[in-house]
Amino acid sequence: MDSTSAAIEQDIAFGFEESIELPLVQPTAFAEPEVLDSAAPDFDLCQKAAGGNIAAFEMIYQRYHRRTYSLTLRMTSSQTEAEDLTQEVFIQLFRKVGSFRGDSAFSTWLHRLTVNQVLMHFRRRSVKNEKTSEDGEMPEQTVHGTANPRKMQVIDRIALKNAIAELPNGYRNVFVLHDVEGYEHEEVARLLKISVGTSKSQLHKARLKLRGLLIKQKEQKTSA
Repeated sequence: MDSTSAAIEQDIAFGFEESIELPLVQPTAFAEPEVLDSAAPDFDLCQKAAGGNIAAFEMIYQRYHRRTYSLTLRMTSSQTEAEDLTQEVFIQLFRKVGSFRGDSAFSTWLHRLTVNQVLMHFRRRSVKNEKTSEDGEMPEQTVHGTANPRKMQVIDRIALKNAIAELPNGYRNVFVLHDVEGYEHEEVARLLKISVGTSKSQLHKARLKLRGLLIKQKEQKTSA
């Protein structure tokens, strides 16, 4: 090896190679952040959020977090639990948003995700539903004024909300899902992992108990 080659190899060993000129690299310009349309369809926002667009996910959150909180509050009757569950729902949504295919309305898809999250919360707490008979042929007696809670007067809705909060968990879950959210007994049974007969029986008993609670509240107001 001649002296010139030895000198080059020595320079390379120390990280210097003066005989090779590196090309100048031009700095890459930063991409302009995408401006999202506030009226963008839910499906488009979900696709962008699934691709890592945080702004799109934040827009979904702004559209639906109040509705989600309202649902969790109705199911738990606890502001603290509702707040925690709303956060859990959107954490799950962040993970699963890419699985929304647009086969149904996003609001429907998120509604089911929320209900499932609340039911998982109940199961984690190992809350046991009260044992009821399997008789699914009981006549369903509707509590006066509860057939459509959204059309009740404000004071009646408050009374009903307070009465619902006093129901046992099993009764309350069936009542909220069937009478408030509009699920059919087959759907309620599937979500709660009970039989259709048990769903009907618990709804019947929930309505009877609500009637008693509402009458009791009315009597207390009258005597006050």
